[in-house]
Amino acid sequence: MIALSLAEVAAAVEGRLVAVDPAATVTGPVEFDSRKVGPGALFVAFPGEKVDGHDYAAGAISAGAVAVLGTREVPGVPMVLVGDALTAMGRLARAVVDRLPGLTVIGLTGSSGKTTTKDLIGQLTARLGSTVAPPGSFNNELGHPYTALQAGPDTRYLVLEKGSRGVGHVRYLCEIVPPRISVVLNVGTSHIGEFGSQETIAVAKGELVEALPPDGLAVLNADDPRVDAMASRTRARVVRYGEAPDADVRAEDVTLDDRGRPSYTLVVPEGRAPVRLGLTGRHQVSNTLAAAAVARELGMPLADLATALGELGLVSTRRMDVFDRPDGVTVIDDSYNANPASMSAALKALATLGRGRRTVAVLGYMAELGPFERDGHAEVGQLAAELGVDRLLVVGEPAAPIHEGATAVGNWGGESVLLTDQAAAVEVLRGELRPGDVVLVKGSRYRTWEVADALRADATTGNGATA
Repeated sequence: MIALSLAEVAAAVEGRLVAVDPAATVTGPVEFDSRKVGPGALFVAFPGEKVDGHDYAAGAISAGAVAVLGTREVPGVPMVLVGDALTAMGRLARAVVDRLPGLTVIGLTGSSGKTTTKDLIGQLTARLGSTVAPPGSFNNELGHPYTALQAGPDTRYLVLEKGSRGVGHVRYLCEIVPPRISVVLNVGTSHIGEFGSQETIAVAKGELVEALPPDGLAVLNADDPRVDAMASRTRARVVRYGEAPDADVRAEDVTLDDRGRPSYTLVVPEGRAPVRLGLTGRHQVSNTLAAAAVARELGMPLADLATALGELGLVSTRRMDVFDRPDGVTVIDDSYNANPASMSAALKALATLGRGRRTVAVLGYMAELGPFERDGHAEVGQLAAELGVDRLLVVGEPAAPIHEGATAVGNWGGESVLLTDQAAAVEVLRGELRPGDVVLVKGSRYRTWEVADALRADATTGNGATA
């Protein structure tokens, strides 16, 4: 956050000052969690029926906040009063980035892989200059301005992922923080229950390239026809990445090692270089190519880029986090979220990493698929069987079509079981796992991560696989 007087804050958010010195200056972060407030901060109080931020306003001032941005007066508390705190936070973020002429804003969107690719881009840009790209999925109307407000005078790169639940959402986020570089990863079926069709999803995702200025850059996935077609929707220059033979930044000769980690030849107009990733999953080829396209455009030489790609690691949690337990069981914790595309990528990674070993998939419900819910789940189960997963544990009745899809594959030699909840899955695993097994845990934020956490905890308590 750059230093702003409360008078400047009020002007930016169209607010009214109450019981404050207009010259008092915000020098610390903007926080909506009072526990994170420190000296010089601005505390944002969101109203709520169960938890109201205004109840914590006095405590925030005691912790060092200069003032509280809120929607109603709190006696004895210096305030910047606004009609809507969320809208005001967006306006403040725009005011901050407008005061940072040396800042390059990189925005990315897609149906899957946003957070991972945001993390990859952030790791590469950090080699070129000070970067703001915090871990996690701060990609909505709150997280987006919250992240942007972390940029300061020394920040050169701000990497923002942009989520969407409908047409117009990405456009609104771009109005808060206009991108200079826009990256579109893919158009899948995530949130299709809210959008209605992939065509509508493509309309929404393409708002990111429509927001670019003429001297901006659109980085598009040449392997996804719906994304590739977005080139016609932008005034900016276009760079295409992927495995398509005419992609500007592409991968050739892709191979996977016994841990499912890809290697490939990176091909760009300047030449070719070998890349060996430390990340698990065939889908990481596309994610790293997107990141490479951005870093190359920002001036990273080919040799440095190839080296940097090989040194990329995980930043955000529960995303293809592979760990080996002392008892010989390997766990793939990809439990943060799920949609049909990411389920497919994770199952393929399981099949690769588990080659010659027994594979177990613990799969939960995929949310927001609407009328595509049953078919989407059934197709995941079918894929698990076709990939030869040995044991499928389906968690929760809403995910039952995964079980049905798998058992409908007549020549499948594996077995599927439908379980009531996460505790039941943990109990089954504790009774059945043996050294050498590979376990994938994945689902849509329905506490599926409890299974992964139990598997990790068992590794330290000795409650693990049996011989």
